[in-house]
Amino acid sequence: MALSKIKTDKSDAKAICHYALSNEVPLYNALNNVQAECLQLFRLMDNYLKKRTATKNKLHGEEVLGIPSRYVYRSLKRDLKHLDKEVRGIEVRLLDLVKQEQQLTLLTSIPGIGMKTALFLVVITDGFTKFEKASQLCSYVGITPTIRESGSSVRGRSRISLASDE
Repeated sequence: MALSKIKTDKSDAKAICHYALSNEVPLYNALNNVQAECLQLFRLMDNYLKKRTATKNKLHGEEVLGIPSRYVYRSLKRDLKHLDKEVRGIEVRLLDLVKQEQQLTLLTSIPGIGMKTALFLVVITDGFTKFEKASQLCSYVGITPTIRESGSSVRGRSRISLASDE
């Protein structure tokens, strides 16, 4: 692939066209109903987890004030209990949908991989059938080793780059 100093929509389109002509590009396969529901559940669970963290922080802030309102305190506790219940329900539903227990067992046997991460990996990779190489999975998920440099005098260490960083 030819590199260019100019990056425009037109140059990107030409590069994509050149790639497609020189490589056999597989047809896109849409998500099936189970995969679509699992991804929706993951997004909802992420939303609930953020709300739960915010509620915990608010509860802690109220406790630190020294004279928390009983009504506010109880309301936050009820909200926290409700969010915990919803997250547990989503986790149960995800386990029901992902019936590849052997893959889940193998993944959770890896130190640092919990049930949520294992479920996520099985869902986004369609049981590890979407990718041929680990590097493809890393690119898809958005974690790749990168070197950050600024000019010639400042050198950055190699580190894992997240998609949100770029």
